[in-house]
Amino acid sequence: MYSAAELQLAYKVGNAPFGMFPYPHLYINDVFPADFYQQLQHNLPDPAAMRPIEEVRAVRGYKERFVLGLNEASLATLPAGKREFWSDFAGWLVGANFRSLVLTKFQSFINQRFAGGSDFELYDEALLVQDITNYKLGPHTDAQHKVVTMLFYLPADASQKHLGTSMYLPHDESFRCPGGPHHAREKFSLLHTNPFLPNTMFAFFKTDNSFHGVEPVADPDCRRWLLLYDIYVRPVAAGRPQPAAAPEVTPKLKFSF
Repeated sequence: MYSAAELQLAYKVGNAPFGMFPYPHLYINDVFPADFYQQLQHNLPDPAAMRPIEEVRAVRGYKERFVLGLNEASLATLPAGKREFWSDFAGWLVGANFRSLVLTKFQSFINQRFAGGSDFELYDEALLVQDITNYKLGPHTDAQHKVVTMLFYLPADASQKHLGTSMYLPHDESFRCPGGPHHAREKFSLLHTNPFLPNTMFAFFKTDNSFHGVEPVADPDCRRWLLLYDIYVRPVAAGRPQPAAAPEVTPKLKFSF
């Protein structure tokens, strides 16, 4: 039986219209039922439970970002009540029906990017994130193995509205980046900043022009909470059956939206 939170998220994502400029993206209000969002707020981990992202991922230069994976090993560190809440949430968000819904939602873009074949698989992951004062992200398109990014904004109120993910356009209209490096802000125009409001979500499809980032967080004593849900691509080893959840396409980077 589906929970009310799972059903509302599926309805909201499944019916949300795409914005197509400058790359495919969505912004959704009231992602979860109000009572579930209040439970989520109540169950946010103690900041001491969050780990520096540099200890979790092979990245450097993000000392203001702390994360907690929605996986069994990471959630085992939480007190029983919070562990139960996040384990239940992860049970229907990650590796389950929601992934199939997201893949279906973005199917036309996936087909364009990968252009036929079956030598890879798509998998998902979720991370709770807390950013603190001085956090920032320069314009970038995301790693090459990223396919879809969903950012669930989790502030307690509207006071952090200005801290959402920004979308950028390069001054050189022909500039593209397959993914990896972050670029100098002075080479871009800030096109739009998505409002960092309670119970909202910003999602986009990774392309070679999906430039996004976060303007420097100058608010004193800031804690910027969000949940990252990502779908990635990886090759399938020869002879290993491909999971049914992955579409029959092959990874040849073709971004032409």
